[in-house]
Amino acid sequence: MGNVTGSVAAKFAFFPPDPPTYDVYRDEDGRLVFSGITADKNVDVHQLQTKGGNKIIATLWKHPFARFTFLYSHGNAADLGQMYDLFIELRAQLRVNIMSYDYSGYGASTGKPSEFNTYYDIEAVYNCLKSEYGIKQEDLVLYGQSVGSGPTLHLASKLHKLRGVVLHSAILSGLRVLYPVKMTFWFDIFKNIDKIRFVSCPVFVIHGTNDDIVDWSHGNRLWELSKEKYDPLWIKGGGHCNLETFPEYIKYMRKFINAMEKLSLTTQSNKQLLQNPSITESRHNKCLIFGKR
Repeated sequence: MGNVTGSVAAKFAFFPPDPPTYDVYRDEDGRLVFSGITADKNVDVHQLQTKGGNKIIATLWKHPFARFTFLYSHGNAADLGQMYDLFIELRAQLRVNIMSYDYSGYGASTGKPSEFNTYYDIEAVYNCLKSEYGIKQEDLVLYGQSVGSGPTLHLASKLHKLRGVVLHSAILSGLRVLYPVKMTFWFDIFKNIDKIRFVSCPVFVIHGTNDDIVDWSHGNRLWELSKEKYDPLWIKGGGHCNLETFPEYIKYMRKFINAMEKLSLTTQSNKQLLQNPSITESRHNKCLIFGKR
């Protein structure tokens, strides 16, 4: 078993860009600044302490009229310096805030990457969103790309009032990327196949049909196991790292956000009815006229 465990760890390793593609420093006012980005008052840079004892970098790309906040967990061969063009585009196109972070050992984050460190990392970022910005679960969408689906589903399985989850080229588990095993072994990593069953919000799965790193069957199975299924997006001809370049991607992301916004309004309306039963009564009073037809 030890040899198998070592094999999995060796083949399904983390690949942080070396050297990192960015740096952080403090300006004259003591604010953390992300190198390579022109002055943008709508970007906050944080250095967060994790339960694993590491200090990780997180960036919040704010939209002044944001409908929701995304907590974005990226793939295993990128860092934040390679992602900010995408975040700027998503922020503008979807009208959302984007909170992303580098795993321990990635970019300017300290420590070493590991499965459990990614869990500590995303928990620290979520706590920052709660304490620093007052973000509620109902206004939060967790987004996991490739290996980022691991920390995403770890957190989603613990939070039961989330607005939604997006799984982008996601994995069933680390071992299943390598071998078509039918059961979960104790030494496997990122056991998403087991955690997806505990996610209670809508799950939007995006996967390319020509993905030669994580087969499309991973995304399909995760969608099948989801309790709250949202129509999946299977991008014909899409690979593992290029789905954002297909026009369907932003089109269906916008459609998903619109659907989540309608769901949010419905939820708020139902809460108001429960808190104010008199509203229900007035709606059935045919003598009341609120507007002309």
